Amino acid sequence: MRRSGIRNTVGAGVLSLALLPLYTQGLWAQDRRNVTEPAIPPSCSVLSAELKSQQEKLSGDQESHLDTERIQKALDTCPAGRAVELKPGSGRDAFLSGPLDLRNGVTLLVDDGVTLFASRDPRVFDTTPGMCGTVSKTGGRGCRALINGNQVEGAGLMGGGTVDGRGGEKLLGQNVTWWDLAEKARAGGTQNNFRLLVLSRCDNFTLYRIHLKNSPNFHVAYNNGNGFTVWGVTIESPKNARNTDGLDPGNSTNVTITRSLISTGDDNVAIKAGTGAPTTNMTIAHNHFYSGHGMSIGSETNGGASAIRVSDLSIDGADNGIRIKSNSARGGTVRDIIYEDVCIRGSKNPILMDTHYSGNGYVETGSKIPVFQDIVLRNIWISGPGKITLDGYSSENRLGLTFDNVVLNLTAPIQIVAAHTNLKIGPGPVNFSVSGDDVNVSGKSGKSDANFCEDKFVAFPAH
Repeated sequence: MRRSGIRNTVGAGVLSLALLPLYTQGLWAQDRRNVTEPAIPPSCSVLSAELKSQQEKLSGDQESHLDTERIQKALDTCPAGRAVELKPGSGRDAFLSGPLDLRNGVTLLVDDGVTLFASRDPRVFDTTPGMCGTVSKTGGRGCRALINGNQVEGAGLMGGGTVDGRGGEKLLGQNVTWWDLAEKARAGGTQNNFRLLVLSRCDNFTLYRIHLKNSPNFHVAYNNGNGFTVWGVTIESPKNARNTDGLDPGNSTNVTITRSLISTGDDNVAIKAGTGAPTTNMTIAHNHFYSGHGMSIGSETNGGASAIRVSDLSIDGADNGIRIKSNSARGGTVRDIIYEDVCIRGSKNPILMDTHYSGNGYVETGSKIPVFQDIVLRNIWISGPGKITLDGYSSENRLGLTFDNVVLNLTAPIQIVAAHTNLKIGPGPVNFSVSGDDVNVSGKSGKSDANFCEDKFVAFPAH
């Protein structure tokens, strides 16, 4: 079997990725655009840093020096097709900001060696006075994002620098961090924490080479857009930082996520398909995932998800590997999904098809039945102990799945649980058997190939 992959060179905190077309053997990209490596636009305005970080943090006496106004003024006056550039200046390397609003065709460019820090003052993020930085009984929308896009087209966030949400640092005036609030909300209620990027109806948006870290909540939420490119991006937060999803595209079309590294405390990527426009034509190719909750679709699927291709992916140490999740309160049809050339190790749930998802306190009541059909796993290698779950909703709403060259490293125990599933085997090898309540297996396993993942796993780079 020929394996299509990425060539990695990790050194001095830099990841270099070979520029390959966005397809693998037998797996053409589903993003209908011709996606190529983005280009950084020329600058319309260059702002020099006036703050200095120490060990990737800002000292308390700098906390009142907000750069929000001057960055926003530059964004507001920049013509389309140009960039507002944040650069180092006179030994200074940091900017401090509250919420920023992107504009049509304008890129925010964070240079190498520069960090854009989020303010620790929850009041600057308030949507309702006094709400941000609290746990409330309902809601969870008490904060604006650090970087906001609303119906802006052709905008972007680029550069080799860093955007730091400071989720693990204490809020001003409180003896608690943003992530502490998320943990407190487990007992009931919702944390009002801001997200790094919230992009709504932002067609043709580009994230390129940027390093996103320590968001208090999701790092990137992209909703109701047509055209979203993520290329060469690094996202990181601690594995115990609750609700710190990496990338969450939802109700959107023509999305490509490529050549990126994601290590978080929640879903590395979570494709959402709630009420609204269908979620379709997405390509996730040539990426590395580390800690987190894996490559997920759901839990909202009632809007429908289809034509999604995941290829050339390593998942190293995530709680889940390949996961589709929903339930009868938010379910719908998920179909025409192909995973190819995926290497998984150290995952508790390397394959998890879950139509009775109950995470985050979701109650399974309703008539929105999740139906997962035409799901193909091809060239999948799994190492380490764990559990494979193939959970169709019912005998009338079955899971439809194909395993083609899905190989387990059988030196470690794997538990396999299945119900209400139609499983097709082959033509490639499958070196384990599947049985369970109302499970139908057809096809024939081929001859097993050698491990094709020996050079796939790379260390997460130091920054």
